[in-house]
Amino acid sequence: MNYEELYGDAVELLKSLIATPSISRGEQDTAVLIDRFLTHHGVQNINRLYNNVWAMNRYFDPGKPTILLNSHHDTVKPNSAYTRNPFTPTVEGDRLYGLGSNDAGASVVSLLAAFRHFYDRADMAYNLCVAITAEEENSGNKGLECVLPHLGKLDFAIVGEPTLMQLAIAERGLIVIDCVAHGRAGHAAREEGDNAIYRAMKDIEWFRTYRFPRESDLFGAVKMTVTIINAGSQHNVVPAECRFTVDIRVTDRYTNKEVVEEIRRHVDCEVVPRSTRLKPSSIDPSHPIVKAGLALGRTTYGSPTTSDQALLDIPSLKLGVGDSARSHSADEFVHLSEIREGIELYIRMLEQIL
Repeated sequence: MNYEELYGDAVELLKSLIATPSISRGEQDTAVLIDRFLTHHGVQNINRLYNNVWAMNRYFDPGKPTILLNSHHDTVKPNSAYTRNPFTPTVEGDRLYGLGSNDAGASVVSLLAAFRHFYDRADMAYNLCVAITAEEENSGNKGLECVLPHLGKLDFAIVGEPTLMQLAIAERGLIVIDCVAHGRAGHAAREEGDNAIYRAMKDIEWFRTYRFPRESDLFGAVKMTVTIINAGSQHNVVPAECRFTVDIRVTDRYTNKEVVEEIRRHVDCEVVPRSTRLKPSSIDPSHPIVKAGLALGRTTYGSPTTSDQALLDIPSLKLGVGDSARSHSADEFVHLSEIREGIELYIRMLEQIL
């Protein structure tokens, strides 16, 4: 199958995806489009769970290792600064405009093109599993997370997110914790009570100044930021409780569990993580897929943004079409030449290991 055919089909599919609203938790119509696209192009044994679609290569061999090709077909809501109809795919020169074109529709269609290229090969050293999943934009539990138990043993993954087709060999994890400093209520005029705000201030200062001992070569230190605080009900009552929220960006040198344990050893307030499921992730720079990308002139870096890669417990490489800086922006677009390049690079990298 030649690149031009794959590229043409990919662009037409992306136009259809743009024209079909797929806001997170409402991706059912684009799931149908992806299912039909694969069926039309001869892919068999297509699977569907909620709004997730996945398939294996024709000659899947359980005795071989498996590579996961994953991206998401849901989008954020279009923001109010749009000057175009976000659901009208429009080509102007080399640009294709539309909601989800860059994040992550271009990666979706390029990964599907690469999967089609290898689908009928019987001589591969690896299996391929392509999974186009839902609810990435809102970290929902009916996306990749619910699909993974159905995919069998996976050995490593390529996650399609806009990286300008450079190699994001690590990604920060994310923890949001809610903290509660407890005091004792009293009258402000009579030196009564134990002010929970003052107790919280000590812990907040710790969050501001503490540096975790292990620092990442790619990211530096774990980053903690207090982003919300709330206490008190009226001016003359010493507050018995002060609540605050901390945003924590975890590096590849710690697990989320280790970070929470370290925090609890140092602060007096109650610490309740909203979730620890968005883990830091990485792949060894000497992994064959990374070496394949480097041989094709790609560069490595650490990604500061969080994606479905955080749900994987296997080595994973974030690599995708488009530019992260365009994600969630008004009048979102992707360059058609980026899609052409993305398809070719995915295929050439995989050819070196398959």
